[in-house]
Amino acid sequence: MLKVIIGLIAGILFGAGMIISNMVDPAKVIGFLNITGNWDPSLAFVMGGALAVFTPTYHLLIKKRSHAINGEKFSWTSNTKIDRTLISGAAIFGAGWGVAGFCPGPAVASLGGGSITVFVFTLSMLIGIVFAKKYLQGSFPLPFIGRRKKECAV
Repeated sequence: MLKVIIGLIAGILFGAGMIISNMVDPAKVIGFLNITGNWDPSLAFVMGGALAVFTPTYHLLIKKRSHAINGEKFSWTSNTKIDRTLISGAAIFGAGWGVAGFCPGPAVASLGGGSITVFVFTLSMLIGIVFAKKYLQGSFPLPFIGRRKKECAV
């Protein structure tokens, strides 16, 4: 039950923050990405504000712990390689973000507004997640990249 309550509180805070900061508006996001035109730096201030709150919280509370507040064990990644998969995923994510003006979090936060565009984007994003998982398992080819090769054990 604690996991549900913490998820509820975190979701409310995140969703409210996205709505209040107006980061659910694709025009705002596209304005931020338009660095050669009429650039809108407001998204940088939202990210900076989030980091200003998160960074001390992380260093003072989270980093010292082995478990999250809800009891789940933290699992930090050991993969720090910059490889073809990381670069491809980042490029695909960036293309989706730039074309739609939606990032996954703000899109989910916008679902309550009833926009069919947001609904279609979120549904498409979920389909993309399924395809990406299949790609990582080696069972689905990506355009221009092909199938993921199984990593050899050394």
